[in-house]
Amino acid sequence: MSLIIDCHGHYTVLPKGHDSWREAQVAAFKAGEAAPAYPEISDDEIRETIEANQLRLIKERGADLTIFSPRASAMAPHVGDQSVAVPWARACNDLIARVVALYPETFVGVCMLPQSPEADLTNSIAELERCVDMGFIGCNLNPDPGGGHFKHPPLTDPYWFPFYEKMCELDVPAMIHVSGSCNPAMHATGGYYIAADTVAFMQLLEGDLFSRFPTLRFIIPHGGGAVPYHWGRYRGLADMLKKPALDTHLMNNVFFDTCVYHQPGVNLLADVIENKNILFGSEMVGAVRGIDPTTGFYFDDTKRYVDALDISDAERHAIFEGNARKVFPRLDAKLKQRGL
Repeated sequence: MSLIIDCHGHYTVLPKGHDSWREAQVAAFKAGEAAPAYPEISDDEIRETIEANQLRLIKERGADLTIFSPRASAMAPHVGDQSVAVPWARACNDLIARVVALYPETFVGVCMLPQSPEADLTNSIAELERCVDMGFIGCNLNPDPGGGHFKHPPLTDPYWFPFYEKMCELDVPAMIHVSGSCNPAMHATGGYYIAADTVAFMQLLEGDLFSRFPTLRFIIPHGGGAVPYHWGRYRGLADMLKKPALDTHLMNNVFFDTCVYHQPGVNLLADVIENKNILFGSEMVGAVRGIDPTTGFYFDDTKRYVDALDISDAERHAIFEGNARKVFPRLDAKLKQRGL
């Protein structure tokens, strides 16, 4: 019997005081004023938001544990500057820590980073260290902090190396996850997210990052963007660019989740990508919240897609539990402490 570990959950329905403070913080920055103090938020307010949303759905859909991070669309490092990004990241991550403290059997934390577009990664490194000290097991790394214009250097550029060094030192992976789009040509969840996933994979293909950082691990969400559907293209590009085959060049370090909201898509993912590189994820309550009229089930009820795959029990166990424990060794250690 496998634990059902959801590698991709966000705190999407938050206490009203938290969202109101963010609005006030941004307004104060625009006015050249100091932001107000962060409000008092009670444990009961947190319980109300969690129990009516993520916790209820986790129980209904049969998951056991969710790797939980701040709401992706609201990370928004492009809003304001570093003086805005740092306290916002701390406030969001502190809320995640409180959720985990209230429901330690069900949630484990992954942090967002204060990646303001004009800043270096010093504050992001400090926030990662702070959050790991609080028990977090990974981070969300934004490859495009500018919010839809892709002005940052590729993920293989030395700009990112100090952060990778810290990731390797702490033995934590990163989910490569952009935030809200400020580019009107890119719808956030339908265009920008999938494009960024695909762009990130190609950046990694063009470089040689994992020879320098052999223990670095990335999860590319949303099923890997367009990559599995075009796997032959990327295999061919690796050959044209005189790179090693993808299985050795990237796929010891890169993993995809199952946030693909229909059965044929998950079937394709499992047919094309090696089982060892797939982690169960739902992103609920998140990008797509409605009921699929062709099935009568919620689009983001992704466990049923994995249950329906024509694979062995051992392969299903790897997707639901085994791979997550390998990619997140701090999670594995926590589970072993619980006798799991």
